[in-house]
Amino acid sequence: MKIKNKLLLVVLLLNITLSAYAAKDPRWKDWDDQLFKQAKLENKFIVLDLEAVWCHWCHVMAKTTYQHKKVTKILDQHFIAIRVDQDKRPDLANRYRDYGWPATIIFTPDGREIVKRAGYISSKKMVKLLNSLVNKKNSNFKVTAIKPIKYSNSAYLSGKLITQLEYRHKDSFDSKYGSLKLNQKFLDRDSVEYSLLQASRGNRDEEQRAHKTLRAAMSLIDPSWGGVYQYSTQGNWDNPHFEKIMQVQAGYLRTYANAYQQLNKPEYLKAALDIHKYLERFLMGPNGAFYTSQDADLIQGTHSENFFKLSDLERIKKGMPRIDQHQYARENGWAIEALLSLYLATKDKKYLDQAKTAALWVVNNRSLANGGFRHDKKDKFGPYLGDTLAMSKAMLSLYKISKNKAWLKRAILGAKFIADNFQNPKARYISATSTDQVVKPVPQLDENISVTRFYIKLHQQTGKPSHLLYAQHGMKYLSTESIAIDRLTEAGILLADIELKNIISKKKNSALIKTENNNIIATSKNNSTKSKSNQNLNRKHKACFRYLIVQSKNNSSQSLQVCAKTNPKKTHYRYL
Repeated sequence: MKIKNKLLLVVLLLNITLSAYAAKDPRWKDWDDQLFKQAKLENKFIVLDLEAVWCHWCHVMAKTTYQHKKVTKILDQHFIAIRVDQDKRPDLANRYRDYGWPATIIFTPDGREIVKRAGYISSKKMVKLLNSLVNKKNSNFKVTAIKPIKYSNSAYLSGKLITQLEYRHKDSFDSKYGSLKLNQKFLDRDSVEYSLLQASRGNRDEEQRAHKTLRAAMSLIDPSWGGVYQYSTQGNWDNPHFEKIMQVQAGYLRTYANAYQQLNKPEYLKAALDIHKYLERFLMGPNGAFYTSQDADLIQGTHSENFFKLSDLERIKKGMPRIDQHQYARENGWAIEALLSLYLATKDKKYLDQAKTAALWVVNNRSLANGGFRHDKKDKFGPYLGDTLAMSKAMLSLYKISKNKAWLKRAILGAKFIADNFQNPKARYISATSTDQVVKPVPQLDENISVTRFYIKLHQQTGKPSHLLYAQHGMKYLSTESIAIDRLTEAGILLADIELKNIISKKKNSALIKTENNNIIATSKNNSTKSKSNQNLNRKHKACFRYLIVQSKNNSSQSLQVCAKTNPKKTHYRYL
């Protein structure tokens, strides 16, 4: 009798728990500026659920918090609910990256951000939060003003800032576990790249830092399917989050391939090949282009740790975590660059052919008429910087390997598209040319590092002054102290500064052009032969001289008669 009563009690409690959840979600809408006009008319707040389709806690929140009857009732009565996949909207993802995923952003009807919450929110806390806003609906909400940033006037890091960034790079290194001193463990690609650069210059400490991180991060490689889990929690490498997203796959593949090429350690090549094996089997579509991600959960909202302990065959019998089959230009650009790094490390033409196939598909299916790239089949709120940037970098890498000028031409067109559409007049590049009137696109640090380094590498191939100027424009943003030290460490800024200064250093050792009053004197450090008569004229400060100049494009030389004042203190310089 007691057992029977206990069973009845369990059933009753279960029914009470289940009845707290609604059979449906709130009436979710897609992002649209017009919804803010509707919100004004109906005197409602707007709540944005910015999720990732591969994210475990996004699934949990969708199934529990947003299906709880009290939550759905408040949302339907007092809010307009918007749900957005952050992979579809790079502009919103960049704006709210520090809050997710999931990220919960709540706006007043006029578009002011009054709540920004990071991660999972229980139904109880959500009800409390929503009710607190409803109860003061007609109040004058205070919004923290964003202090305007005064950007650096210099396109180069100061000595002080270099010292700070170098110190942060060393101080942030976890000597016990490798990588950064963070609760989340992952391979920070720019930090490893910087360590490898310093190792190539003979710095043994930096080489050991790179080895420590590269070997530790192998713990995140799936032993059955290959591919890399996004990160591990609890400050070690033993608690992975099982989603596999293209940004991580491509970044790790490129890093391990480059590390193998430099350090010749077989385990780094194996790591790269294990990641490629996963890409080829799971994220490569029949058309040769790449998908976006694979879910962390087999059953959405249920932890899948036991599933990922299984062998290949055991997993297949149970099912397959969902693969997001969107084929975005940005993610394909990342994959193409990674494949080309693997080709350079192995000289296996298979990887070059796969890169070309994906690139041609993106060109044929995501190109814009003026040199840029769409994100998806249609971009209602784009174009986005990330797509044209990733594909332009991929095109440049294809040119450097194949010497096919068609790829270089596309990279140059992409560079112009970026400058025309994403360049801010003061400094920096913004994430999108969105038509949104309420929530504007913002600059994102990683994108600005990437675009600056792209322009540097493009200038090295073309010699065009405009490409150098675009790189310097990005560096004015990166060399702004408040931006450069905003994160725990940012070795990518150091890399960009080194690369830019290397260009200028090389130019100082090659041809200089002195200009004044629209008259030109051309000299070459290695070709400064002058006739005796010209040397005599120089001593007498005569106005006209004859110099031997070298045409850098075809190495042919010619003489040029020019006139200019000879006082070096009044002479201006610009570099070829």
